[in-house]
Amino acid sequence: MRSVSEADFAKDVIQAEGRVVVDFWAPWCTPCKAVAPELEKLAEKHTGVEFVKVNVDEAPGVAADYQIMGIPTIGVFEAGELKATSVGAKPAEKIEQDLGL
Repeated sequence: MRSVSEADFAKDVIQAEGRVVVDFWAPWCTPCKAVAPELEKLAEKHTGVEFVKVNVDEAPGVAADYQIMGIPTIGVFEAGELKATSVGAKPAEKIEQDLGL
């Protein structure tokens, strides 16, 4: 999964065609590290969906805009809108269900 900066968020996520799954995370967050391999599984399964990461410490404006209060928060964006979220470290199947993938 590639990282998206605050400066590139609008171009890479909001203006993207199709669905984009965003992992809001931070390097110090232990649950974020636990959910990363689960997201990799989903990225392999859902090849038509883009999966990216946003470090909330480096992109506080994006985190504030989408009211990210806890991490990991995984969101699915479509047509520039946040459609669904999954909060906390969960298995891939539960994240997939929460996001409607």
